[in-house]
Amino acid sequence: MSQSRRSEAPRPAHASSCCRWSAHSTASTRHDAPDPPGRVTGLTVPPSTVSSVSPSPATLPSVRDLLATAVAAVGGTEREGQVAMVEAVDRAIRTGDHLAVQAGTGTGKSLAYLVPALRHAVETGRTVVVSTATIALQRQLVDRDLPRLADALKKELGRRPTFAILKGRRNYLCLHKLDGGVPDEPEDNALFDPFAVSAMGRAVTRLREWASDTETGDRDELVPGVNEQAWRQVSVSARECLGVTRCPVGEDCFAEKAKAEAGKADLVVTNHALLAINALQGIQVLPEHDVVVIDEAHDLVDRVTSAATAELTSSAIAAAARRSGRLIDQDIADRLAEAADGFAIMLDDLAVGRLDAMPTPMQGALAAVRDCAHNCITAIGSERKGEKNDLEGSTARKLALALLDEVHDTAVRLLSAFDAEVGKRHDVVWVTGDEGSMNPRPPSMKVAPLSVSGLLRERLFEQNTTILTSATLTLGGSFDALARQWGLPAKQSESARPEGAATEKAVPSDDSGPVWTGVDVGSPFDHPRSGILYVAKHLPPPGRDGLTPVFLEELRELVEAAGGRTLGLFSSMRAAKQATSELRDKLSVPVLCQGEDATGLLVRKFAEDEATCLFGTLSLWQGVDVPGPSLSLVVVDRIPFPRPDDPLASARQRAVEAYGGNGFLTVAATHAALLLAQGTGRLLRSTQDRGVVAILDSRLATARYGGFLRASLPPFWTTYDTEVARGALRRLASPAEKKPSEVE
Repeated sequence: MSQSRRSEAPRPAHASSCCRWSAHSTASTRHDAPDPPGRVTGLTVPPSTVSSVSPSPATLPSVRDLLATAVAAVGGTEREGQVAMVEAVDRAIRTGDHLAVQAGTGTGKSLAYLVPALRHAVETGRTVVVSTATIALQRQLVDRDLPRLADALKKELGRRPTFAILKGRRNYLCLHKLDGGVPDEPEDNALFDPFAVSAMGRAVTRLREWASDTETGDRDELVPGVNEQAWRQVSVSARECLGVTRCPVGEDCFAEKAKAEAGKADLVVTNHALLAINALQGIQVLPEHDVVVIDEAHDLVDRVTSAATAELTSSAIAAAARRSGRLIDQDIADRLAEAADGFAIMLDDLAVGRLDAMPTPMQGALAAVRDCAHNCITAIGSERKGEKNDLEGSTARKLALALLDEVHDTAVRLLSAFDAEVGKRHDVVWVTGDEGSMNPRPPSMKVAPLSVSGLLRERLFEQNTTILTSATLTLGGSFDALARQWGLPAKQSESARPEGAATEKAVPSDDSGPVWTGVDVGSPFDHPRSGILYVAKHLPPPGRDGLTPVFLEELRELVEAAGGRTLGLFSSMRAAKQATSELRDKLSVPVLCQGEDATGLLVRKFAEDEATCLFGTLSLWQGVDVPGPSLSLVVVDRIPFPRPDDPLASARQRAVEAYGGNGFLTVAATHAALLLAQGTGRLLRSTQDRGVVAILDSRLATARYGGFLRASLPPFWTTYDTEVARGALRRLASPAEKKPSEVE
């Protein structure tokens, strides 16, 4: 991917030192001295539990024995897939080979990777990083799984293993900003909206009250949360941070405390975004580690791409100009403000969508933004010796430079994105806008990497042993599709190791790529006996004009047969709202629609009332976990291909085709297969669950790519007969229905 920072004028020296974490703070390690007693992520570690000498590898139990101890401690039972996974993860850690492991829901994959990870950390004194995509899984690991596991393995490992959670600095409350640091500039529309100003004031008041109670300052612990604009009033990015040694409340800084705790923990839980930042910046954000476990790995590419995406708006340029005007000659700042106006005018003239060439007028506007931002940075200059004691001035300077750096760097990246020929470009540029929506946002210009495979290969796989896991990693029956996106070679292999070597790790070779294996440990569910895949082969292919009457009638009959208990997964919010509106008066059961309330609250209502239906879109495809009788029917309205005008997907398809590949199958079908696998996986969440997945898109049965998509789904028993599907649903809805076999 392109990380070009070329400009006609040289960058000031300070810009190259900017990083997500303050340069004044270095990660503490626990390798030079025994772990001190103390609190790690709300976990008190008494002195007696901290060993100054790591147990000898020969004295540590095997991962099989440790897993048995852990499972017994939590009152569970060992599962065949869990045992296979714990052995595969242990082998990967010992050999240094990368591992992709698919473990179906209910396998117990968290324990299967945490047990060998903690054993490795205790044995070697090296930290293991576990990365997740969602807050829910982070909280499950830190609040439930790890505390119980640490207690269970304390005796066998010789001490209680420690753990911590670490996120980007913007996720933590900044006490300096809360206590009078320079506030964020209000957005333009907020200046003239008394309601917005009042709502902001109430939110900030809540945050001040919460600040006196919170021990972590972690935004995710604030329930209910606040909007992004309010949170920015009490948080800073790493570029805006004064640094722990300069900040008057640096000793109490929540972000620095989290980083210090992570530095002395055996295992650190983080998110894909911070993992991406660690790779993108080339600067150590996470503690030193040699093993990374990536849970929810199906989402890794999208999260890394998001972290590597930059956006430029006229309001951001104007805010940088206002910040600068307080510190430098007003004429220099005014020229940046004028450049913001020019950029806005040019942006209004561009159609929403991908840009294959930068229009000449916009080139001029971007060049003006770049040069004016550079002039402001130069005018602010480096901090002089006598200014170091001026806290207010230092804060204002940091905030201004953070905005200016972002504006300048994004303008440079946008201009350089078109330097190469179309087939050799590394970045994709597009214009966004939603003027037709009820809450329109101003247009913006975005730039994102065409691929992150090279970044992941160079900054992740070549530096750490990496274990990737999820319930959905094999698409079309193979790991190859996702392996290519991660930057791994399509062919799995095992590295050669000389006989008699003291280590199980292979000898490094200059010409060898990352070595990896893929393992599918299966699922505890008996899919053919627990679920039916019904494909509505008789329906006409979906069109662009909304849901048809025949589709709506098919959906109504299925929901009635199920007695409600339906999760409707739609490819667009418009379709979900249409289905809700059309069917509410025709059904005898309640229908909830995403957007009518907070998604978490809607899911809770759905789970608590067996007759209720829930219709929605993307976040429900991956974020719903409702075991039991409240969910017996999952309906998918159409194959979830990316939109034809999606700028990234369309550019990636074109790039594949430029090299003679099948862009549709490589990009669009792979995207759809992953979402379908995730969506249909909502049906069975426990071994007692039974039901029907109904895909009301006949192309799954009739199109040439249908076989690839079907091979990506759980192995349900398949039918094309609507009466068979409705009959099974009626039997499941009957109070007398008890036997799993009757779903067949």
